[in-house]
Amino acid sequence: MLRGALRWAGATVSLAAGGWVLRALRGTPAALGAAPSAIHAVAARSTHFRDGIFHNLERAGSINMDREQRRLMLRELFADRIERRPAISVPLEVPDLSGAAEPLAITWLGHATALVEVDGYRVLTDPVWSERCSPSDAVGPRRLHPPPVELAALPAVDAIVVSHDHYDHLDIDSITALTRSQRAPFVVPLGVGEHLRAWGVPAERILELDWDEHVALGDITLTCTPARHFSGRFLARNQTLWASWVIAGPQHRVYFGGDSGYTGSFAEIGAEHGPFDMTLLPIGAYSTAWPDIHMNPEEAVRAHLDLNGSATGLLVPIHWGTFRLATHRWAEPVERLLIAADAAGVSVAVPKPGGRVQPGAAAPTPWWKPLTA
Repeated sequence: MLRGALRWAGATVSLAAGGWVLRALRGTPAALGAAPSAIHAVAARSTHFRDGIFHNLERAGSINMDREQRRLMLRELFADRIERRPAISVPLEVPDLSGAAEPLAITWLGHATALVEVDGYRVLTDPVWSERCSPSDAVGPRRLHPPPVELAALPAVDAIVVSHDHYDHLDIDSITALTRSQRAPFVVPLGVGEHLRAWGVPAERILELDWDEHVALGDITLTCTPARHFSGRFLARNQTLWASWVIAGPQHRVYFGGDSGYTGSFAEIGAEHGPFDMTLLPIGAYSTAWPDIHMNPEEAVRAHLDLNGSATGLLVPIHWGTFRLATHRWAEPVERLLIAADAAGVSVAVPKPGGRVQPGAAAPTPWWKPLTA
């Protein structure tokens, strides 16, 4: 009887484990995107694509992200007792997006997702609405707050810009939903378009650019500019290009940093395309394990100065507060940012998720303080 009970228990555990694995793998093959062989035909036209991969303009040191991310995943699943997440629910604002686009405004929707308004045009950046930034529905970094607005409730946008193909910036479910609900083109770095084509986005809606190439959409121009990062959705890395973006209208200019380590390219971008009325710069997920491909807050302030040639313009931090992708405290990036910005005389706006920022924004109120208790 005991032996039978043990066999039954073992079978039950095996079935449960098998069911978890099936849930973890559900949708994964499609989410991985296009195969490298399909991407190479597009990527090969770039001078930055050599020996089968894209290269940074500056050397990026060894990236120990794989080991660190595995450790974070294990902590997420089994042993997270450290205060690296908000103590209470993250407060949200529900933005009013019903009117016409403003001459200049940014609505931060979490992580690197933002709705940028420039001279009457709307540009959506790195749209991620999924619960996890992962190829799996069951495993991977989970949102620390819900999206402040439903994807289907977005107003019509004029362009959807993607910085690179990592899961926290390129999400299959959000892309396929936007393909149905919007008519705007997807403006992406070279090679990323092949992922979109694999997911059913019509080819005529995909505009793929190399660094320093641009496209005009009515009165706004989107320019693909360098970043210092890497790409990849599975084992193969750097098959697609990574980028930052200049969003320029007749009167206003916004810089979207996407995901980047500190680079001398910021000064070059500023000299050619700046100064900028607003910069959206990543401040979170930094670590000594990958110093070249994610900026820390102090480097974000330095990047803002490089992009503008001075302390002019408004810095809006992104890439923090939504997904836990490094081991620093949840609110540490914004706290360090404000100290560095104050010392440099840089104006900063820190909206809640869903908050809208316009010129002359008031100094940030520390809405995150109660969440760190």
